[in-house]
Amino acid sequence: MQLKRSAKAEYIIAMLIFGSVGLPVRGLALPSGWIAMLRGLIGCLFLLALRRKPDLAAFKKNGIPLLISGLAIGFNWIFLFEAYRHTTIAVATLLYYLAPVLVLLLSPLVLKEKLTFMQGLVITVALFGMVLVSGIGRGDNGSIRGIIMGLLAACFYATVMLANRFLKALDPLDRTIYQLGIAGLTVLPYALLREGFSAAWFDGKTVLLILLLAIVYTGFAYALYFDGLARLPGSASAFLAYLDPVAALLLSALVLGEKMGITQMVGAVLVLGALLFGEHKRKAK
Repeated sequence: MQLKRSAKAEYIIAMLIFGSVGLPVRGLALPSGWIAMLRGLIGCLFLLALRRKPDLAAFKKNGIPLLISGLAIGFNWIFLFEAYRHTTIAVATLLYYLAPVLVLLLSPLVLKEKLTFMQGLVITVALFGMVLVSGIGRGDNGSIRGIIMGLLAACFYATVMLANRFLKALDPLDRTIYQLGIAGLTVLPYALLREGFSAAWFDGKTVLLILLLAIVYTGFAYALYFDGLARLPGSASAFLAYLDPVAALLLSALVLGEKMGITQMVGAVLVLGALLFGEHKRKAK
């Protein structure tokens, strides 16, 4: 009984850490490409220190989906971090959580799965809620650029989710090590060629926040996440996963003072409610 509570506690802590990732990113003056690159590489090294000997044979069997998912993770981070800077953390996070909706839309094409009426309803409600959250058409939300960046982040996150469907016989922690390493390495040319060395200024605060983001928000959080996930029932993990966006919404308001209007709150409830309902139906099936 104690073991189960411990697994739940680890998983909850991981979700709360993931939900607050926008806070250190907001404090960094580095370009988003540099942040994504350093997060991936340092996080990978941290998990390697815990794992020591990842399964290389499994990597060879899953090379293509790992490369695709790792590349998608890197650019997913870049666009998410840009969204944090150009709109509120609440709006960016909810846009990011449209990824499961995009997966549902693409499943008939990529996974050859039929779209059910209930899934169509989930998609419709979630998209309508997102329109309310973003403020499109009302002119009461900050930057359109931030909304576009958030949607692009969701697209790359959906790519990760779809690519992961093709992974076989690969330990989740090993998968994360490979994906973080690939993410960091593939973003490296982007950071160097597009953003350049001149944009990377490292003072004490920057180094501290990068280490916090890469070690605590990435390596440590993923270690807790997979350890808790392995010992939790699927229904519990699916429900607790929504602590991530809820934590982001609360921290956005309480720490940064980013208030949401009534319409945006209704939209947030619709988005999270639709996604949670869809996940519940999928688990039940």
